[in-house]
This record gives sequence, C-alpha cells and structure tokens, in this order.
Amino acid sequence: MVNRADIGVIGGSGLYSLLDDAQEVELTTPYGPPSDVITVGRIGARSVAFLPRHGRDHRHPPHRIPYRANLWALRSLGVRQVLAPSAVGSLKAEHGPGAIVVPDQLVDRTSGRVQTYYDAGGAVHVSFADPYCPTGRAVAVSAARSGGWDIVDGGTLVVIEGPRFSTRAESQWFARNGWTIVGMTGFPEAVLARELALCYTSLSLVTDHDAGVEAGEGVTHEEVLRFFATNVTKMRSLVADAVEALPKERTCACGSALDGIKLPFDLP
Repeated sequence: MVNRADIGVIGGSGLYSLLDDAQEVELTTPYGPPSDVITVGRIGARSVAFLPRHGRDHRHPPHRIPYRANLWALRSLGVRQVLAPSAVGSLKAEHGPGAIVVPDQLVDRTSGRVQTYYDAGGAVHVSFADPYCPTGRAVAVSAARSGGWDIVDGGTLVVIEGPRFSTRAESQWFARNGWTIVGMTGFPEAVLARELALCYTSLSLVTDHDAGVEAGEGVTHEEVLRFFATNVTKMRSLVADAVEALPKERTCACGSALDGIKLPFDLP
C-alpha cells in the first residue's frame, strides 16, 4: 500500500488542515466503511493518518459512529499509535472551559454499542485495567504544558450514550462518584484500540461545565461547537506537538496486549 502512516489522529471539526503533503485514501473494512475518507500526510517527520470521527459533514451522531471500521482502517494503514482529541464537559468546578484533561481512567455508560471485534470464533479477553497508553499520556501532558494549557494530568472520563446531554441528576451522580469529565465518543474507541494492540491517548478539551455542576440552563450543542471552534488553532498545535514527540519505537504494554491469545482471524 502506497499510503502508510505510523500515527493516527481521530478528531473533529477544524482539524482537517492538520497535515502537510496530504492525500485522501478510501478504504473498506470487514465492518463497513470508516466515518469518512482518511487523509494521510505528514507532521514534521512523522507520517500521520487523520480520520474525522463524525464524518466531514458531521453525519454520524456519537452512537452511530462506525467505531470498529475506524480503528480497523487506521491499523490497516500501518497506524500503531492513536491520538484522540474530543470535546467534553467538566464534572468539577475547578476544571473549567479551556482545560485539557488527559484521562487515565474510563467509565462506560453507553448502551447498545458494539464494543468488540471478537464476538464470534472464540473468546478473546484483553486487559483493560488501564485504558490509555502510559507513553502517549506522558507525551500529551508534556506537550500541553509546553503549550500553556490548563492541564489536568489524569482523571476519569465517563462516556454516555448520547446524543442527548446528561440530566442534572445524572451529572450530579457522575460528580459524586469522583469522575472528572463526561463525553460521548471515548468508548468503544479506547477498547477497540486495545483489541488491535494500538496505543490510544485521549486529549479531552473541556468546553463547558456539565449540567449538574453549576446553576444555569444546561449545556447546548451550539455552545460546545462555538467553544471548540475558538480553540481549534491551539488544539491543532497541541496535536502536532504530541505527534512529533511520540516515540518511533513502542516500549509500552499496548503492543503486546494480544500476546499469547489465539485470535479467530488475522489482523491487518
């Protein structure tokens, strides 16, 4: 395959102009097409594949994103490390809009989403105690600090089904559990990456306080998009810095997640 990449970026609006020498690649997978065509190019000396999570026209709501196709397509291009920027709501008053959270834990509150590649042909149990790549996390935290972000190193991302936002009672429940941020797309992305032995790192931009954190009218879609748009140039810089700082050779445990496990099919 002519177009190959070492690093994948799964992102949203405003990140499409991230790459130099960009070429579009259309792929098909055993799980259908990915969210959109994948753009392969360079950031500095690194080869990168960019995939718009919701599609360029935002056609896929969070619960309908073809997550399995997306991760499979990236791996088939050679990707082994994934950075995943996204917009999230804060569950803590001290972490306001503009903060970058690099979570180290995840709670799944979705329902009905297919969350495994291994649903036939024999059980495949992967370790998921620590959902995110420790190397990727360290790189992201360092890049965010260097970029002057209000950085939160660690925390728990709770992923809800969407596309609606949380009720106040749900938001307050999440906060009482000690969880840090809430989003709609971080799962099953993270576990599917682990099932393909990929490194996966979340870069979560806080766009608002969730409904139960402060008094007010609650979160709106327009508010989230508007805040993300005002920070997109800075987010592009953060992603680029993190890409260039990722190690060329992996020494973390992510790459050996499937060692010793008999798989029902070959991976790309």
